[in-house]
Amino acid sequence: QEQLVESGGGLVQPGDSLRLSCAAAGRTFSAMAWFRQAPGKKREFVGAIRWTDSSTTYGDSVVGRFTISRDNAKNTLYLQMNSLKPEDTAVYYCAATSITYISMNYYTSHVPYAYWGQGTQVTVSA
Repeated sequence: QEQLVESGGGLVQPGDSLRLSCAAAGRTFSAMAWFRQAPGKKREFVGAIRWTDSSTTYGDSVVGRFTISRDNAKNTLYLQMNSLKPEDTAVYYCAATSITYISMNYYTSHVPYAYWGQGTQVTVSA
């Protein structure tokens, strides 16, 4: 059975760094991504990585600060978050899909992702 388990969330101060992990069990996916949702706001795309060639794409609000990566051997997805801001506070979700797209743009929507983790809370506050 496919399962995604996130870890690494917590409470940090503005400017700090944090790394989230998402362990995938049950199968290898074509692409994986991170989304986030703050209270009262819509789910927001953070970043995605295509498993075949490690191509990545990021949401505008995190470009230059966040880096998505993967470990094939461990079937694990990572999100390195640097220069964190209070507006980064949200529940962060890992998502995975078996669909392979040529264009990374399709991975910025939640539609392709059939598998989701339970979420991990990230709070950035002084």
